[in-house]
Amino acid sequence: MTKRLSPEQRSELLHILQARFSQHMQRHEELKWGDVQARLEAYEAKLWSLYEMERTGGEPDAIGYDAETGEYIFCDCAAESPKGRRSLCYDRAAWESRKENKPASDVGTIATEMGITVLTEEQYRELQQLGNFDLKSSSWIHTPERIRKLGGALFGDRRYDTVFVYHNGAESYYAARGFRGWVRV
Repeated sequence: MTKRLSPEQRSELLHILQARFSQHMQRHEELKWGDVQARLEAYEAKLWSLYEMERTGGEPDAIGYDAETGEYIFCDCAAESPKGRRSLCYDRAAWESRKENKPASDVGTIATEMGITVLTEEQYRELQQLGNFDLKSSSWIHTPERIRKLGGALFGDRRYDTVFVYHNGAESYYAARGFRGWVRV
């Protein structure tokens, strides 16, 4: 799989990202689109990752800036867990442990292929400060190794105006559960 965008894909993606950036200024009040765009244009591989986030329904948007590295932080900001990344078990070990009815893939594999990182619990809670996400769906989140070693995995959602983090067997998968990711550009 090539990780380069055609000029048309690149132009379309930048247009989508600029429109989303302008529409949701509350997510990044301190940032200026011109600065963000210049950074995006300088990092083709990261632009490809953002394209994959968009293609799978993540609706990526800039949510922060790291002054030490000069990187902008983009995160999946779709209202519900990205539709193109649902019905996945947590990781490859969980996928391999299923004897039948295996899902198409797993969160860890897809995230790696896309060049993005799965949100931690802290990042998921921070995202929820920027809006109301996962009101009808849920999203797998990075699971600490001690929980994963025991066969579990974590996911989060928002219900009753509260962000909840739960556990499930890592091999489970559901039509309404996907995962959210982030990338630094």
